[in-house]
This record gives sequence, C-alpha cells and structure tokens, in this order.
Amino acid sequence: MLQKSVFDSAAALPSSQLPPIPAKRYFTIGEVADLCGVRSHVLRYWEQEFSQLSPQKRRGNRRYYQHHEVVLIRKIRSLLYEEGFTISGARNRLDEAPGELRLRDELQAVLQILTN
Repeated sequence: MLQKSVFDSAAALPSSQLPPIPAKRYFTIGEVADLCGVRSHVLRYWEQEFSQLSPQKRRGNRRYYQHHEVVLIRKIRSLLYEEGFTISGARNRLDEAPGELRLRDELQAVLQILTN
C-alpha cells in the first residue's frame, strides 16, 4: 500500500504552518523544498514560469536561493495552492506594482480580522 510522503502532507499545510526561514545567506534546492513544502522539480518548473525567480547557479549547475527568493516561492505557493490561482494568474498578480500588492494584502488582513 502506498504511504504519503513528507512532501504530500507538506503541500496540504497552510503557509502559516510552514517552518520559519533560517537566517542564512544561501539555501540549496533541497532546503528550499523543505522550507516551502514543495518538491524540487516543482521549484525548477516555477523557475521557467516566473521570471522573478532566478536562483544563482554555481559549481555543477547547483542552484542557490537567497532569502528573498524563498519568500517569493512561499508567495507563489500560497497563490497557487491556497488562493486557487492558475500559473498565469499568479504571474500576473506578482507583476502588479509592489505597493498595490502590499495594500491589497493589508486590506485582506483587516477584512479577515473584522469578519472574525
């Protein structure tokens, strides 16, 4: 009988339950996969789909992600898995002006507080 892997259960986790991002300069693709609850092949695919996501490549074509890219990956994950956006819709949302996006997020947080 097939058992669920760690990644299958991590994909079901809401963003609020993901582990905190450690204070490091660079993260390997495996570390980012664990921190964001997605598999490494998904991260490689997202690199093709989202121009904002471009980790540094070093020896042997190894990927090294910086802190801001891990945050971006979590945002992409949230848009796709929690908010139900398509890849194209998530790409458009990320292309919006940063001020508009921040204001929208703040207004959604206020609305959530008021409705609870």
